[in-house]
Amino acid sequence: MGPSFAAGFWVFLALSAVVVGGFPAALTLERAFSAAGHGLELSQLRERDRVRHRRFLQSSSSSSPGVFDFPVEGTYDPYLVGLYFTRVKLGSPPKEYYVQIDTGSDVLWVGCNSCNGCPTYSGLQIPLNFFDPSSSSTASLIPCSDQRCDLGAQYSDSGCSSTQSDQCNYSFLYGDGSGTSGYYVSDLMYLDLVVETSLVSNSSAPIVFGCSTSQTGDLTKSDRAVDGIFGFGQHGLSVISQLSSQGITPNAFSHCLKGQSGGGGILVFGEIVNPNIVYSPLVPSQPHYNLNLQSIAVNGQTLPIDPSVFATSSNRGTIVDSGTTLAYLAEEAYDPFINAITLAVSQSVRPLLSRGNQCYITASSISAVFPTISLNFAGSATMILNPEDYLLQQNSIGGSAVWCIGFQKIQGQGLTILGDLVLKDKIIVYDLAGQRIGWANYD
Repeated sequence: MGPSFAAGFWVFLALSAVVVGGFPAALTLERAFSAAGHGLELSQLRERDRVRHRRFLQSSSSSSPGVFDFPVEGTYDPYLVGLYFTRVKLGSPPKEYYVQIDTGSDVLWVGCNSCNGCPTYSGLQIPLNFFDPSSSSTASLIPCSDQRCDLGAQYSDSGCSSTQSDQCNYSFLYGDGSGTSGYYVSDLMYLDLVVETSLVSNSSAPIVFGCSTSQTGDLTKSDRAVDGIFGFGQHGLSVISQLSSQGITPNAFSHCLKGQSGGGGILVFGEIVNPNIVYSPLVPSQPHYNLNLQSIAVNGQTLPIDPSVFATSSNRGTIVDSGTTLAYLAEEAYDPFINAITLAVSQSVRPLLSRGNQCYITASSISAVFPTISLNFAGSATMILNPEDYLLQQNSIGGSAVWCIGFQKIQGQGLTILGDLVLKDKIIVYDLAGQRIGWANYD
């Protein structure tokens, strides 16, 4: 079933939030969703995220006067099946592609001509586009002798085919079990440069990206109306790493995902500076964006959870992942978390279990009833979660709303994962040069 899309909705950062860091670029974030997606059960969202989290465990064994900008559109709602995406222009002449934003992977790729398993769409507002290297005057294949092919091989996602010995190929899986394979190509990416109030569309930079000739799993489904995926990990072949190594952008990016009905968001090549941003250091030598979560407090009361529950090791730790819809707590932390919230609201709401999820029935505003949550990280950095940052409205009963806790339990695994549910309505800064992540509430 094809997705539907809301009308364009421009989102601007407040005057207190400015972009710095040399040559920042801003990309649009949009939310695509199925028209039949209303009323999704938490169990369905959990299942989609659960498959993704398996991969976390497996993968663990020159300055410019302006900014790059793309207009912001789209909507956000965790109860609607969807994904965040942006538009990129590649090749000569430039052609536009819709690509999913994913901070849990590294490489930008788009579907190429003769793609095996790639879905075909009809009657959609977002058509499927294929990249054809032979149609771009600036495209070139990456040979095995290229050091960028060696860089990909260090992460076990590139190599050379026995039948095409001088072509650098790639193959990798995503957290939801889907996969893609193809070959690397170099071509121009076009960026809209904003100088004061004028928009100039003549900036470009050479990058290496994947030309997908085969896709598997969910990537073959027609409700994923995207042409590829835009990885924002720390891999040397990620676009942010490539552009920063060329001195075009700083080694940092930021995003702000809108959680209200207007939706949308902004993704910036650079660092958004806000006086309220606090930073916590990244755990070094990890394949994902791991932070050291030290404790959790409900209404200022620290929960009785052993700090070792959140310690990072080969298959444990706290991951920031915009590709995860909900939020997840390590098993040992889940029950104390739920119990503290239930105790705090016991006089005002009626608790109930709905399909294994802790929910509450209330006719009152959740901001007036439910407690504030504090996630306390290394570096004395605290992330404040208001009720709308951890509750999802499931349905209504007799005029009263049923609100369910969006945090889910990861049984038998020491993973805590912060997905879109808690990242929304916050400025999130990934300062890769400083090896830290910062955040501030966005009002």
